[in-house]
Amino acid sequence: MRRRRPARTLAATALAVAVLLPLTLGAAPAATPAITTAATAATADDDSADDTRELSPELQARLDEAVQRVMREAGIPGVQVGLWLPGQGRYLRAFGVADTETGEPMTSRHHVRMGSETKTFTATAVLQLVDEGLVGLDDPIARYLDGVPGGEKIRVRDLLDMRSGLYDYTSDQDFVDAFLDDPQRVFKPAELLAYGYRHENAFAPGERFQYSNTNYTLLGQLIERVSGRSLEDVVRDRVTGPSGLRNTLFPNGTGLPAPYAHGYSGKTSNGQVVDSTHWSPSSAWAGGELITDLHDLGRWAGDVATGTLLSPGTQAQRLDFLPTGIQGAGYGLGLFDINGWVGHTGSLFGYESLAIHLPQERATLAVLLNTDVVTGNAEPSTLLGQAITSIITPKHVYFIPLAP
Repeated sequence: MRRRRPARTLAATALAVAVLLPLTLGAAPAATPAITTAATAATADDDSADDTRELSPELQARLDEAVQRVMREAGIPGVQVGLWLPGQGRYLRAFGVADTETGEPMTSRHHVRMGSETKTFTATAVLQLVDEGLVGLDDPIARYLDGVPGGEKIRVRDLLDMRSGLYDYTSDQDFVDAFLDDPQRVFKPAELLAYGYRHENAFAPGERFQYSNTNYTLLGQLIERVSGRSLEDVVRDRVTGPSGLRNTLFPNGTGLPAPYAHGYSGKTSNGQVVDSTHWSPSSAWAGGELITDLHDLGRWAGDVATGTLLSPGTQAQRLDFLPTGIQGAGYGLGLFDINGWVGHTGSLFGYESLAIHLPQERATLAVLLNTDVVTGNAEPSTLLGQAITSIITPKHVYFIPLAP
């Protein structure tokens, strides 16, 4: 018979998922009450330069019904969905509310926190340095940064593909307590790493896959050490700028640019759902701090999956997906492959994101929502991805379950 863990320990498990853990490989969040969903309304207010043809009315109606059904079942306040299908058209919708208190409707222009989708930007910046010969994928991280446990044997590649063996700082009880005691506390990267470094490495580098946010905090430091610039400046000038992402940025403190959706999190010490909009994202940094909107996320999903900013050789290494221990899921250099869909997902303090691309059909799907409350066997963003891809690509259904 399993012993029931104290509430604080359950919160630690939940927070490890909420802080950047996109694939939920290794910890399942504590059950939390569903948020009441307001009456939904769909909008299509895009004015981007992409193909403006709409999907057929029949297909749009099926997608509308599927999204709203998941919202009702999972208790999701608001959702943004962007779907681009070459030869068929696009589907741009926003449902529900951006603010449960005022009832402000969600639109595709509302900014949200993207969580671990940030890892794709950090990884891209590292791989650009690889292309320029400033960083070697198979170099030990100790060549660039001091004080990493086992750093003489952990390669840059091991950090990118989550095979370093370094302990995930978000699973450290002291970190969880410090965050829950003061959700607006500002953490420095060195503080985050210290929480992870106090634990022994879980395995030898390259031995197996284990999702660890410690890896990407180190990669952020690597970028700053090699470039001599801040991570924020590097990502802006070398990644978001060249990709034309005008609304994707690192936050200034705990705020978001207007208009923004409020986030609702159940990752609290007592499991109650609260407005987490202005919790400090500093605990995420290089692994989950970025803010975005639907249009930028859809554009980025295609860019990162096809290697727009990298050399073909480096992109090929990025797409060398290794087993994760979950059926149908592989992880490369800051990207995953789920049944053919290439991209990433994220969860951070009341917000979730999903940005994936199916190369065989050149299809792209972007989803943003404003809750991290789990009511079933998967994150709410996963449930939406599953419902949508079951309709548009039934041979390539996106799904990743919570760990048991």
